[in-house]
Amino acid sequence: MANIPAAHMRQFTPENLDDIETVVVETDLLIIGGGNAGCFVATEAALVDPNVRVTIMEKAEIMRSGACSAGMDAINTYIPEGKTPEDLVRWSRAQVGGGPLREDLALSNARELNESVDDLERWGLPILRDEQGRIRYRGKWDISIHGEQLKPIMAEKALESGADVYNRVTATALIMHEGRCTGAMGFGVRDGKFYIFRAKATVVSTGGAGTLYKSYTADSTAQIWMCPYCVGTGYAIGFRQGAELTSLEQRWVATRTKDFCGPVDTISVGYGAPIINAHGERVMSRYEHLGGDAAPRYIRANAPMEEWLAGRGPCYCDTTHLTPETAKAMMEDYLNERPSFVLFLASRGQDVTREPIEIYGSDPYILGGHTGGGFWVDMQRMTTIPGLFAAGETAGGNPNKFVGGCCAEGKLAARGAIAYMKDLELPPLDMAAVEQEKARVYAPLLARDEDGVRPVEMKERLQRLMDEYAGGVSQFYRTNEERLDYALKHIAMLQSQFGYLRARDLHELMQAHETMDRVDVAEAVVHHLKARKETRWAGWQTRSDYPERDDANFDCFIESRRDPATGKVETFTRPYEQLIPGDRYTA
Repeated sequence: MANIPAAHMRQFTPENLDDIETVVVETDLLIIGGGNAGCFVATEAALVDPNVRVTIMEKAEIMRSGACSAGMDAINTYIPEGKTPEDLVRWSRAQVGGGPLREDLALSNARELNESVDDLERWGLPILRDEQGRIRYRGKWDISIHGEQLKPIMAEKALESGADVYNRVTATALIMHEGRCTGAMGFGVRDGKFYIFRAKATVVSTGGAGTLYKSYTADSTAQIWMCPYCVGTGYAIGFRQGAELTSLEQRWVATRTKDFCGPVDTISVGYGAPIINAHGERVMSRYEHLGGDAAPRYIRANAPMEEWLAGRGPCYCDTTHLTPETAKAMMEDYLNERPSFVLFLASRGQDVTREPIEIYGSDPYILGGHTGGGFWVDMQRMTTIPGLFAAGETAGGNPNKFVGGCCAEGKLAARGAIAYMKDLELPPLDMAAVEQEKARVYAPLLARDEDGVRPVEMKERLQRLMDEYAGGVSQFYRTNEERLDYALKHIAMLQSQFGYLRARDLHELMQAHETMDRVDVAEAVVHHLKARKETRWAGWQTRSDYPERDDANFDCFIESRRDPATGKVETFTRPYEQLIPGDRYTA
């Protein structure tokens, strides 16, 4: 066991590739990304096979990395007494308008869910209970926690399991041998070394893809709801090698607090604050036929933006009914997940019992733990590339996993990976491919004194392009064929300009690769939006040229694959299979 500390940031100005040290690490199981799911991969792997060598490649520092790094105030799915895993799948199916979703994956996840959340409690996570010791629910499926220490709790268990953690090492590419994945490469963000991790099996658990689109819920593009450092790297490195992606058009768009991108469920679900428009009208009353306040998530997320579009904005969560004591309790809940939001309200002198909290739509994200976007995987959570597994947000087709479900995905991926690697030996390393990747990785840094493009410049250009042409906030999430064609044309321009990226130091080199990852994921997203010629999840996926749902042609999964040799992206479909009986549209 080793939590290998990163060096302090140093001035690193190599003149050529010979100045850059290469480090080779051999392991059995490589985990790319030590967040929620990654930590559970490590702990489960040690339980299944105590002799397995596990290595975690972590871009940040594992104790506070990933989407849960700042804490949480709830676990969004935990099956209550009297309900079954099948009931949870029915609910999840209804939340995405009847599907499509991978019911086989969803059911296997639901069967692991409660035990995974129970693990967290056994490890020290405070789950709130009533006087009789029963878990306190704040909605139909979600439970209240004091989760500020959620990520350190998971990280400590991953370390206790025996995993070696390489902190501040960012992944840039997979290692391939005869069509299968045999590890990954990357570089040290602090020490500048080039790292080669050779592995019998690799699990990608790098979180979702945020910051593809311009945000309008805060003045800073880094102050978004999703962890801004989860940029889609896991998707990108698999996509470049031909791994199949699914359902990226089912983007996650959420209602967030305006001017400071904070969570709204804490207010609306936890404290019963209704959504109102500028006239004081309850917005969800317009959607009673779809469930009103209990309507599917994409409808609730899109409703305030429809009010703006109709001239009835701004919209709010009406907190003026709260007592001072209840408002104080709500602020304490925020301290577990978004403590800076409490400071934001204080800085404005806002008393939420007198003035409601303004809300607005978030920028779209690709999140396989919330919606269905991610890799197409089998029941063992292996992607279409042998040896490459996906866990958490990177595993697609199974929405509404959230924190507890991503823990369960980590367990399932670990079991699949260990079964796969049995009797496998590491193949020889293709040094020509390694040297080619090393040259690509450090090119922006070696050309630092030449004229070129800074990573932030390309990132901001991409975000505006996606916002205006691929259904971002400024367009009220609407797009059409012509805009998507325009987006693909200009994404190709950005890709052709990767060679002009310049990095003055290691931090900017990391940003350069994050930007390239964003651009490649954005390409896949646009292809998915273009291929689904209907509107199935308004707000998440709205086609103004195909405004109606088309079950005859699109009650299916949209898939994409990029040819590693040519770079050409193809889209195709896979059929939806209903396994759990019942009405698809109700829980």
